[in-house]
Amino acid sequence: MPSLKTGRPALPGTRPAGASDEAAAARQVREMFSRIAPRYDLLNHLLSLRCDLLWRRRVARRFRNVLARPEARVLDLCCGTGDLALALDDVAPRGVRKPARILGADFAHPMLVYANEKAVRRRPGAISFVEADGLSLPFVDETFDLVTIAFGFRNLASYVAGLEELRRVLRPGGSAAILEFAEPSSAWFGSLFRFYFRRILPKIGGLVSGNAQAYGYLPDSVARFPRPPELAKLMEGAGFSEVSFALWTGGIVALHTGQRRRDA
Repeated sequence: MPSLKTGRPALPGTRPAGASDEAAAARQVREMFSRIAPRYDLLNHLLSLRCDLLWRRRVARRFRNVLARPEARVLDLCCGTGDLALALDDVAPRGVRKPARILGADFAHPMLVYANEKAVRRRPGAISFVEADGLSLPFVDETFDLVTIAFGFRNLASYVAGLEELRRVLRPGGSAAILEFAEPSSAWFGSLFRFYFRRILPKIGGLVSGNAQAYGYLPDSVARFPRPPELAKLMEGAGFSEVSFALWTGGIVALHTGQRRRDA
């Protein structure tokens, strides 16, 4: 299909405060996550009451059938410290002759250092990691059977370009899964969530991490991110079929799934 970059206005991606264009946004995001890497896992688990681990395990179980395929190739993009890659490995069958190959990719090098340390402690050699930009992946077309992203798609400098890269590296019929924060539609729960997310979380995150900017950026980026129906439409426009989304935990996270169209 034609590139979405041609013949239509470019849709925005994340824009941290002070970032005037995509290059500046990507640079700020990389620097921000590199700085908070040492406390990233602690704060993820603390601020989500460990729901982040539950959400990642749920994503992994959703794709158990893909992980069971002989020689399946799986990419966890924007993998951070590797928790979703580890969850995918936990679900993959053991003792099979041609097991799934799981690769984690992130453009913040310090995150990958922690991810690799965790993976080696758990099961040496099971997961590989590579430093890579989600908007310019170092893989040939049609490489993977499954691409997952947990809480990283929102941080891309261009959402359209990110979806194009997902489609490009997926094999026809391959699956994409995007797990992201959302804002609850319920009036009372939404108000409670927004109070915590915008007033409490940034203070705790900034205090523990020593980086107030990163945890002030989080609620701002979620507020500006496309709503689940909007992201679903972007996925369909990028060449994905069977697109759907499910809201979890009162609507504070959404899992979007789709398959690369065989004619795309």
